[in-house]
Amino acid sequence: MLVATHPGNFHADDVFAVATLGLALGELDVVRTRDEALIAGADVRVDVGARSDAATGDFDHHQKDGAGKRANGISFASFGLVWREHGAALAAGQEAARAVDERLVQGVDANDTGQTIVQPLVGEVRPMTVSGVIAALNPAWDEERTPTEEDERFGTAVALATGILEREIAGAAASRRAQQRVRDAIARARDPQVIELDGNLPWRESVVTQAPAALFVVYPKPDCWGLHAVPLDLGGFDNRRDLPSEWAGLSGARLAATTGVPDAIFCHAAGFYASAGSREGVLALAERALRG
Repeated sequence: MLVATHPGNFHADDVFAVATLGLALGELDVVRTRDEALIAGADVRVDVGARSDAATGDFDHHQKDGAGKRANGISFASFGLVWREHGAALAAGQEAARAVDERLVQGVDANDTGQTIVQPLVGEVRPMTVSGVIAALNPAWDEERTPTEEDERFGTAVALATGILEREIAGAAASRRAQQRVRDAIARARDPQVIELDGNLPWRESVVTQAPAALFVVYPKPDCWGLHAVPLDLGGFDNRRDLPSEWAGLSGARLAATTGVPDAIFCHAAGFYASAGSREGVLALAERALRG
């Protein structure tokens, strides 16, 4: 399978698009070129060709009117176009593919199409994004590289993107498997304010959206039991209720003495998480946290 894309500096858009094609179609021969004859002769064109048509193997968004937008207004770049075509098969379902699109693909597409989807809250401090990580693999402006060496850098970036994409796909599948178990835990909770899980499951989306009375979640971990405050909003750091302020930052004997729970282990200084050595201990912490 011959895939054509552009030479020079690569971006997360074309890198992740090629990574997706590799996972979907198997081994690829990638040519990075502006030669129109080579581009036309490729089986698939990514980020070149000025055409968007999956049936002909064209995944470009540089045509005058772009390649369309999602319902939320985020435009499709080449990664999004390739993912739209192959994501459901790779993620074993449209729901998981949509989750990967929201967590990974849309941010890359927005960055590539010049759409601002986040704003800094502290001066001009901005978090490093996956697009920034991929861009950082390009040679610096004063590094002398042959075309072959530049292509090797591109291959390194594709390998990194492939690993990230594989983990996002696996994570989306695991999240889907966990959702029913979390819903079952919500349904069987004797106190709707405390949701007890039967494993260390990804619970935030289900609990935040489906358990409006829940304040805390408890769950077993390999070496202890965890108690976690339920956030007000997905992705936010404010909680429906923090753990008692007098617990914050304590551990071991000091936390045990303050809480009255003999096997209390640790409480985070930010008041969102605590742990105990047993199920009985963590439920006792939750009961005390409810009393304030």
